[in-house]
Amino acid sequence: MITMNDIIREGHPTLTKVAKEVPLPPTKEDQEILKSLLEYVINSQNPEIANQYGLRPGIGLAAPQINISKRMLAVNVTDNKGNLFSYALFNPKVISHSVEKAYLTSGEGCLSVDRQVPGLVPRYARVTVKGWDVEGNEVKLRLKGLPSIVFQHEIDHLNGIMFYDHINQDRPFEPIPGAIAIER
Repeated sequence: MITMNDIIREGHPTLTKVAKEVPLPPTKEDQEILKSLLEYVINSQNPEIANQYGLRPGIGLAAPQINISKRMLAVNVTDNKGNLFSYALFNPKVISHSVEKAYLTSGEGCLSVDRQVPGLVPRYARVTVKGWDVEGNEVKLRLKGLPSIVFQHEIDHLNGIMFYDHINQDRPFEPIPGAIAIER
């Protein structure tokens, strides 16, 4: 079981590397890693389990965050209508996106960042993501709102990009023209 002790923090070199593709069909070892990523986000959202193991609540986790530089991520998040998006994917990528932007009004956080980083993080309002599930089956997801933002955040980890790399350093709260504000 992954705990906070397994999650590396900003400044660690793995977080700034581009992760390697996972060969498909996946090995048993890669399948176990992928399952453990999803297990962490689900466990971290359960107050009893999170408290028992000292887990910081998260809605997404990527393999580089546990110092495994491979293209794997897990997301467990509900949208504004209460629909659950619970996925663990190998080699996910954004295959199309809207021109329109969106951002979280509260800003973004990260299990690998132990500080508040104020500022607006511009993201695409809608994305289509393609990846492969734990069994190696192709999955295609059309996402908007919070799930879209979470997937973009986690895919950034696979490319060595941190969420604060997107924040305008000089004017972190400068409005993003025409962007959709998403409450969390």
